[in-house]
Amino acid sequence: MTSLTLYFTPGTCAQAVRIALEEAQAPYTLVRVDFASQQQRSPGYLAVNPKGRVPALVTEHGTLTETPALLAYVAQRFADARLAPADPFGFARLQEFHSYLASTVHIAHAHRPRASRWADEPEAQAAMQRKVPANMTECFTLIERHYLGDGPWVLGEQYSVADGYLFTVAGWLKSDGVDIAQFPKVHAHSQRMAQRPAVQRALA
Repeated sequence: MTSLTLYFTPGTCAQAVRIALEEAQAPYTLVRVDFASQQQRSPGYLAVNPKGRVPALVTEHGTLTETPALLAYVAQRFADARLAPADPFGFARLQEFHSYLASTVHIAHAHRPRASRWADEPEAQAAMQRKVPANMTECFTLIERHYLGDGPWVLGEQYSVADGYLFTVAGWLKSDGVDIAQFPKVHAHSQRMAQRPAVQRALA
């Protein structure tokens, strides 16, 4: 099978895709993009992903970007790993959760380290950054109450690519000034995830 190439940066949502690839036991090559040196803005990387962001996954059919798309691709390409529901409703629930993380939670977080995307004035940036703990708390309160039920995983009894995504985003809470312990289900989920061999390999 043709190897995949994942462009990633530690601490970003690309970690979720790396976890999925490890869980699927997929053959892949890892290329680290160094944000500190602005490598994501280099002509070489912009040729891979014109958005100048990670993750990007190079396949034999072309390059894919955006974490929800990459997670769906890995789950469907390596279907034997059972990383996503096979039924349409279950798969749509998975996509619903991914969409919420990408469109709402990630944006709430990004207002702290990336405030300059939304405003030029220092006082406006500072105001957005002050709001991040409250916004992230609101997001994770909803995840705790609405998305995490009695099962060990996001989708209940079935482990899925959504679990690596939640684990990754929940890992941002501390830097956003939010104590994960106030969300017992999210906290327990993160602890379970940290014990999985595929997650340990992805974090190594």
